[in-house]
Amino acid sequence: MPGKSPWKMAVGATAIVLLAAGCGSSGSDDSEATSNTVVIGIAEPQHLIPSNTTESNGAEVLASLFYPLVDFDAQNQPVEVAAESITPDATNTTWTVKLKPGFTFHNGEPVVAQNYVDAWNHGAYGPNGNGGSYFYSRIDGYEALQSEDPDGEEGPKKAPEPKAKKLTGLVVVDDSTFTIKLSAPFASFKSLLGYTVFYPLPKAAFSSDGVLAEGFEDAVIGNGPFKMKGKWEHDSQIVVEKVADFKGQVPKIDGINWKIYQEDAAQYADLVAGNLDVQTQIPIESLAKASADLGDRFQKSPNSVFQFVGFPTFLKEFQNVDVRRAISMAINRQEITDQIFLGSQTPATSFVSPVVAGYRENTCGANCEYNPTEAKKLYDAAKGPSELKITYNADGPHKAWVDATCNQIKASLGVNCTGVGEPKFADLLTKVEKKENVGLIRLGWIMDYPLMENYLGPLYATGGSSNYYGYSNTTFDNLVKEGSSAATPEESIKKWQEAEDILAKDMPVIPLRVGQNVFGYSEKVTNVTVDLFQKVNLYEIEVVS
Repeated sequence: MPGKSPWKMAVGATAIVLLAAGCGSSGSDDSEATSNTVVIGIAEPQHLIPSNTTESNGAEVLASLFYPLVDFDAQNQPVEVAAESITPDATNTTWTVKLKPGFTFHNGEPVVAQNYVDAWNHGAYGPNGNGGSYFYSRIDGYEALQSEDPDGEEGPKKAPEPKAKKLTGLVVVDDSTFTIKLSAPFASFKSLLGYTVFYPLPKAAFSSDGVLAEGFEDAVIGNGPFKMKGKWEHDSQIVVEKVADFKGQVPKIDGINWKIYQEDAAQYADLVAGNLDVQTQIPIESLAKASADLGDRFQKSPNSVFQFVGFPTFLKEFQNVDVRRAISMAINRQEITDQIFLGSQTPATSFVSPVVAGYRENTCGANCEYNPTEAKKLYDAAKGPSELKITYNADGPHKAWVDATCNQIKASLGVNCTGVGEPKFADLLTKVEKKENVGLIRLGWIMDYPLMENYLGPLYATGGSSNYYGYSNTTFDNLVKEGSSAATPEESIKKWQEAEDILAKDMPVIPLRVGQNVFGYSEKVTNVTVDLFQKVNLYEIEVVS
């Protein structure tokens, strides 16, 4: 992934969507395309229910089917889209959402406040197992919707029913208005409402109160500019067509074939052959020839991807911070970005992406500088393990850079280092969740919403949704919380920066690279842009006349 396989959010994801990078063979090509439709490549989504979609493939498709409450302007500030207004009270605890009139779902149902409340209650209810449930955790009453994990150390057992099925913090005022009461103030809450899990669902999505209708996910009904044409053809394609008389911003194209691939190389071959109109991430092995193949249709733009490896701190050999610091200093990030990624990524020297407000260069300091001499001294003094391994998902393009990183570690520290590929990202996460010894863990993160907190809380807070390495620091936790409850965004940033400074001392992960979109498109289309979330701008892309 960047963007092909997910971090599971409720199981621990924030979707921010964790990145897994799937690759694949081409899907079928029987899309009944018309002259004003486009073909965009993706990998097979994990899910298409908004509250359960925490990876970028599903999120891309849902962006065509749904219209969010807010989107983001060029300065990453939230701007009302489906919402008429989103207003906090004086303490930033209760937020009032008013909807724009006239919107309907694809089946003709009017979009009303109850549709948001029903969708979010379903997403937050623990037994439903939604991957994005974490994102409702700020809403009052969330804890009462959760139950203990039934799969404890004694083996699978039935979990007790939660105390409640609906969030007390959600109240419908009238058809066009609802309020959201948070369990603690959060000045930047409006930014969260642009994320996938906050889409509404129609009455037709439910067979009974809180129960999704069978088959709904294969024929999703949204409130957006495109509607599904037929059903989700798994591992092949998802075809959508323009909605007539859409009340929001109207796209310039009539439809999209989301063509599903199992290999990035096959997707690139289709792009060069003109059988695919947009590939949002050119594979590493094709970067050297992409300019010659595509000319000025080979483009780059900023995104929010943060690539790193995590230390499973529940393993004794990684509990000494000097071991962690030494391994980080043993890696020549610049050499890998130059030689493996051909400059398409940039060395990371901080723990958040440069695209978010509050980013500071080089917060990692000396710990992220290549210094093999000092690294070996530290490692030997700390009695680091004689062998290391980095486990990565083999369904993404990671082998080359992982092997290069291991070779650098070998040369710097004089210890054996091996890259180990797990067939799928989900397989890797399963082993980590079981606390199996997988060594260092290859991970990636793309923001769900443009706040520093989105890189800090989910990844490093105690019990954070995507804190798979078991890092825990009470002072860090408190600073993240204080930042969230601060009265202004500026005060929030100060606290979050203090929290990031603690990460630089503790080094629970090794920052490696920050990414950018490296994409290509066919001669058939123009006005192609890919945003910070790795999504194609579906409102601006058009077919060349």
